[in-house]
Amino acid sequence: MKTTSEFKIVLTSTPDLVVAKHLAEAAITQKLAACANFIPGMESIYWWKGQIETASEALVLLKTHSSRVEALEELIRSHHPYDTPEIIVIPMEAASEKYLSWLGASILG
Repeated sequence: MKTTSEFKIVLTSTPDLVVAKHLAEAAITQKLAACANFIPGMESIYWWKGQIETASEALVLLKTHSSRVEALEELIRSHHPYDTPEIIVIPMEAASEKYLSWLGASILG
């Protein structure tokens, strides 16, 4: 494993897998992410407008470079159907050297 501070994982929940795949494809096409993983069928419970709500959602995990996080956030906000989309950035502490090399080549060219 190689330590890194250059790469991030961006999470966003979506109403369904169709929206999740649309966001991921746009991010990958624009080289804002190298890859995306989906967790469909996720159940969420949360406060919204003073009430507790529940929903079935799909979670998207996007792997990106720190230099692309801001643009990726803008893309998610502009394509996301939620008024307040979840956008969480998690630092990638370490990963295999070969994987990090692939991430960098996929995003940065």
